[in-house]
Amino acid sequence: MIAAQDLIERALACSTVDEAMVLVTDASEASLRWAGNSMTTNGVATSRSWTVLSIVRGADGARVGAVTSSSVDAATIEQVVRASEAAARAAQPAADAMDLIPGDGVDDGWADGPAATGVSVFETLVPGLADGFDGADRLYGFAHHQMHSTWLGTSTGVRRRFTQPTGSIEINGKRGDASAWAGSASIDFTDVSVPGLLAELSRRLGWSARTVALPAGRYETLLPPSAVADLMIPLMWAMEGRGAQEGHTALSRAGGTRVGERLTGLPLTLFSDPHAAGLGYAPFVAATASSDTVSVFDNGLDAGRVDWIRGGVIESLAYPRAAAAEFGAPVAVPGDNLLLTGGSAARLDDMVAATERGLLLTCLWYLREVDPATALLTGLTRDGVYLIEDGQVTGAVNNFRFNESPLDLLRRATEVGATEPTLPREWKDWFTRTAMPPMRIPDFHMSSVSEAQ
Repeated sequence: MIAAQDLIERALACSTVDEAMVLVTDASEASLRWAGNSMTTNGVATSRSWTVLSIVRGADGARVGAVTSSSVDAATIEQVVRASEAAARAAQPAADAMDLIPGDGVDDGWADGPAATGVSVFETLVPGLADGFDGADRLYGFAHHQMHSTWLGTSTGVRRRFTQPTGSIEINGKRGDASAWAGSASIDFTDVSVPGLLAELSRRLGWSARTVALPAGRYETLLPPSAVADLMIPLMWAMEGRGAQEGHTALSRAGGTRVGERLTGLPLTLFSDPHAAGLGYAPFVAATASSDTVSVFDNGLDAGRVDWIRGGVIESLAYPRAAAAEFGAPVAVPGDNLLLTGGSAARLDDMVAATERGLLLTCLWYLREVDPATALLTGLTRDGVYLIEDGQVTGAVNNFRFNESPLDLLRRATEVGATEPTLPREWKDWFTRTAMPPMRIPDFHMSSVSEAQ
């Protein structure tokens, strides 16, 4: 297989249009799966995806064509380049056209080969899983590890490279009719305690020995970090500048956006940072297609920390360079991690102990946007909703459908605890790098009872 760097240089060399960009991503992944206290499958896989972006500039603007291939045959390079050029000539002028980012050197590691993973990355998990398989609870789950090495080269001299490690483990435990879930994200699993996850599963399954039926309504509710992550991620996705400027989103207001508006009296900061310890992502733009939040013309642009909310005040919206210039706003690159800080030192158990009566959620699933104008989401609870009475969990209750806006939740939160790395349940396949606190909502809206288990 031709090296990624050589592929890029050969593709750029045979380009005949005004400008060109090439992105190559080599992926290596390993997985373990188990069901009914027995390993079922494991495996490793490697793949390559590469995209040629051709730009044709003229009096009416810049036209972009993109062609993506998974071929590992060097003989196909020119064919893909020509197809990209043909697509560019046939395209409409790009609304986000800008000058390309100029190169200012070669990233460290540019010449390195792709990073690889294998089943050995799970060695620290296996002893704990083996012990769990010997227990009475039925265990199901999945561990997954990926290494994505990305190279970006452009005709203006940009040469950037980044390797992204992504790992997660999820365990579902069943005891009779009760079900509970626990999970963790990690870059290499050395910081994951399987005995700790199993102990938490056992505790939650024990809470389910007593069941209580509750109707729909508004309840004081404690959201664990995982559930908070699943609610904050859609909020970050909604924080895009163009939609807010044009009046389409919950971040719009008459004549502009809600940047500068105080959202909560709590000193909360919601941010993305490519250099966050253990949660890092590529510190530059590497896009194969443009959207309202990212532009291919920005490829190679440095991507730094963005505070979406700072100290309780809406601080930033996502703007590519073209949109930033159009609206007179600062450029802000969407992040591939999300952190919420500013709470107290309280852990979830501390917040349970301080609750007279309320609900404790485990995780959320099947989240869908109901109303972009308010950021209203609907979804279901899953794998454990528990009743808290006088500072103790006293039983499990039925599942609910809920309707809530993450913006409203931040406004109404009366307590936010200590931030910790967590794995979102709903968005795990797309977004794993989060650190969130537990949160107390005095009136979380359980809109109807759900029969989901």
